[in-house]
Amino acid sequence: MTSQPATTLLILGASGDLTRRLLLPGIGTLLASQPERRLQVVGADLRELDADDWHGRVRDALAEGGAGAAAADAVLATTRYAAGDATDDEALRALLAGIPCDRLVIYFALPPHVTELVCAALERIGVPDGTILAIEKPFGDSLATARELNALVTRIVPEERVFRIDHMLGLHTVLNLIGLRFANRLMEPVWDRDGIERVEVLYDETVTLEDRAGYYDRNGALRDMIQSHLLQIMAMLAMEPIASVGERDLRDAVGQVLRAARVVDPVRDSRRGRYAAGDIDGRAVPDYTAEQGVDPARGTETIAEIEVAVDNQRWAGVPFVLRSGKSLGAARKRAVIHWRAPAHVPSGMHGRDTPDKLVVDFKPDGFELHLTTNGKGDPFTLEQTVLRGELGGAHLLPYGEVLASILDGDPRLAVRGDAAEECWRIVEPVLEAWRRDEVPMASYPAGSTGPEDWATS
Repeated sequence: MTSQPATTLLILGASGDLTRRLLLPGIGTLLASQPERRLQVVGADLRELDADDWHGRVRDALAEGGAGAAAADAVLATTRYAAGDATDDEALRALLAGIPCDRLVIYFALPPHVTELVCAALERIGVPDGTILAIEKPFGDSLATARELNALVTRIVPEERVFRIDHMLGLHTVLNLIGLRFANRLMEPVWDRDGIERVEVLYDETVTLEDRAGYYDRNGALRDMIQSHLLQIMAMLAMEPIASVGERDLRDAVGQVLRAARVVDPVRDSRRGRYAAGDIDGRAVPDYTAEQGVDPARGTETIAEIEVAVDNQRWAGVPFVLRSGKSLGAARKRAVIHWRAPAHVPSGMHGRDTPDKLVVDFKPDGFELHLTTNGKGDPFTLEQTVLRGELGGAHLLPYGEVLASILDGDPRLAVRGDAAEECWRIVEPVLEAWRRDEVPMASYPAGSTGPEDWATS
């Protein structure tokens, strides 16, 4: 007889798109890299699924993630699905009672309002000792609701067993940023307001709604990407030197940056837009308001940009520009550090005067260092030379890295409660200005670089 798996992963919202598209393949890639892991997967949702349907979903997703036959068979031998209402105390109590395990991870692949209802039920009925709560973004939908949800979840389990998911904070991406800054002598001495003019964190996507209107049209680009992912990356770029990559040092440094961050003028320092009909790689894309499931009255943006100030000694006066958009002509998932121009270039040198910059790509992991050098043929003419390199990439899909950290109880990749609240504090003045229609809604054709008058387009 096989031994009981060491960890049970209970997925609430298991019949949904996130589970099928990201979470289950993430398990597959984790098992491909670490086939010795002992894991039981239990799915639960309102929707009725028979055993064959659920097994087929799990089998196909594990194969998509590259899990080997033995590891996949071990999961398939114990996995099961339960239909029911997890917001109902008795149904939830029965679900938990049917999961004998050494350790339980409850993964909330649910909308925020449903997550809050389930957590309220968990507070009433209790959870097994050692339970971990893994909660998908967005964590609340405002500063007030994030505070309420933080208070609720930490009444169920302690903070160190709450994993607020940010799949962009994969361990390799985090360590690449830390290594570039702190592990060499070139970067850190000029990594401040004296050396850097501005920083851009860009996340442009070619994808459209991809059947996610139910979620996206209620959130938009600012809530979906900037409020969570890009502010966290900004904090990694701006944080003070850390003593270690331990959980406390790393997350304390992130929190320090976020507490110092603000959008100075929500009207002047924010921009929003929405894609119109266009073409992406030969595929016709309709106007956003004509997409299935979109309510034009909501005024949802599909591209957003904010300028963030970090009010401390290192970064005073340096703008951090965060931008994310959908249905663009090319993908850009990167941070761009723009160095200040030199104070003086010797007389007699001429040609390009473009300041140097460092480009750190997140997908795939790599970097480009743009340096001013003497030109070819005429040494008195300056030009840009680009040095390219690859950064250490992960063996796991992003959700595989996230799952590994949860199963290992390593919270470095999770967003701490105070950081989640600070992110809402930073963007709420912008959201309020947009609600008052003080910032115009720009338009850009699908497949373009974005609104023409934006400096980042």
